[in-house]
Amino acid sequence: MKRDLPFLMLSMLLLASSFAISAEKEEKKVPAALDFKLPKLDGKPGNLANYQGKVVLIVNVASKCGLTPQYEGLEALHEKYHDKGLVVAGFPANEFGKQEPGTDKEIASFCEKNFGVKFDMYSKVVVKGEGQTPLYKFLTSKDTNPKFAGPITWNFEKFVIGRNGEVVARFAPKTEPDDEAILKVIEEELAKK
Repeated sequence: MKRDLPFLMLSMLLLASSFAISAEKEEKKVPAALDFKLPKLDGKPGNLANYQGKVVLIVNVASKCGLTPQYEGLEALHEKYHDKGLVVAGFPANEFGKQEPGTDKEIASFCEKNFGVKFDMYSKVVVKGEGQTPLYKFLTSKDTNPKFAGPITWNFEKFVIGRNGEVVARFAPKTEPDDEAILKVIEEELAKK
């Protein structure tokens, strides 16, 4: 029996180690709302999984829209809350009135020159209809996002993803980035650790 004791102890250590590794893998599992890889405007790869544990504001944007001045408010949100854990992610799209006709390089230049955009901007995507990017399929589908599903209605529609990786709010295009309702959701989600 004494000879089996070291073997038993080693077996218990290996089993405990196996549980720890399994728990660590499970902890790092990417939430479905962030399990997307898309290129950024600068051509570098982007991975929404990098936002895990942060609050994310996803917005479909356009350069030639009556709502384009919202870039200023989005940048202000980025500057105010970025260090507290907010990520603003812009996704240029051309589905509404062809109001984002530019190339990625032109969009990047426009955003920097006119609004000093420093928040994350992604390559142009399709947010509605044929060729819809998987991220927006997820955000708008009743199967994957039943509480906030429905087609994108115009440029500057906003989704908030909480620190837990779940979609917690959706705001109409005309809702300004500094609207009390948006600020309330962002601040509540940032307060969660």
